[in-house]
Amino acid sequence: MIETTYQNNVLTAFLSGEIDHDSACEIRARVDGIAQSLKPRLLCLDFGKVSFMDSSGVGLVMGRYRQMKLLGGALRVQNVSPGIYRIFAMSGLEGLGVMG
Repeated sequence: MIETTYQNNVLTAFLSGEIDHDSACEIRARVDGIAQSLKPRLLCLDFGKVSFMDSSGVGLVMGRYRQMKLLGGALRVQNVSPGIYRIFAMSGLEGLGVMG
């Protein structure tokens, strides 16, 4: 469901499968723990292999955005499918400048 890499002060979390309430909780705990430990300058959430996402995914991204701001870093969301992009756009995530 999630694989991570850390290189050049960038933590990348490669997400896969479906993101719903339960999986979002697991992803949140894992990513937050790693980010608290490493304190990366940039956290990239890669949605390239995500097949489904409900509103829990929006909450996941918003929470990681806030966490990275507190750590003095930034967040980027990448490789988003058109369907998931629409969910992000409707929720206002485009306005945060995290889509890349």
